[in-house]
Amino acid sequence: MSAPKTVTKVTKNGIEFTSNVDYCSYTIKELCRGALRDVAKFVRAEFKKSYYEHFNKRTGDASKAVSAKIWSSENTQYPRVDLGLKGVKGFYGFFQEVGASNIPKLGLLQHAVEDNISTIIEIEGRYLSAIESDAESLIDESETEIDEE
Repeated sequence: MSAPKTVTKVTKNGIEFTSNVDYCSYTIKELCRGALRDVAKFVRAEFKKSYYEHFNKRTGDASKAVSAKIWSSENTQYPRVDLGLKGVKGFYGFFQEVGASNIPKLGLLQHAVEDNISTIIEIEGRYLSAIESDAESLIDESETEIDEE
């Protein structure tokens, strides 16, 4: 996906100024999507690990039962990820997650998220720290100070 076009071009005294506001919001949105994608991969792996601690059958299909959809478009202000048990592989996993009359509630997906909040924050923080380090290198403090007379 290419970067969107810049919106504003102003020429004043021979200096051309180009506004990259759309480019910046595009970059931040893409970083948020990348962070959510990595969080979904991590939660899927944690679910698979906890699933095979409870059940002996080792087919390797447990993580395939967890689907992740990242919602991000022009109409969404903030990207988000939806995790859930879907499809044929997640049919029995749904009953194990929420429980039924003869199946106790395990909540493996719920616990995979709740028990790893600090790791999820760390994963998302890696993306935000990249923004912070870029901002420090681009901003010159001498230019931002205001001289009071």
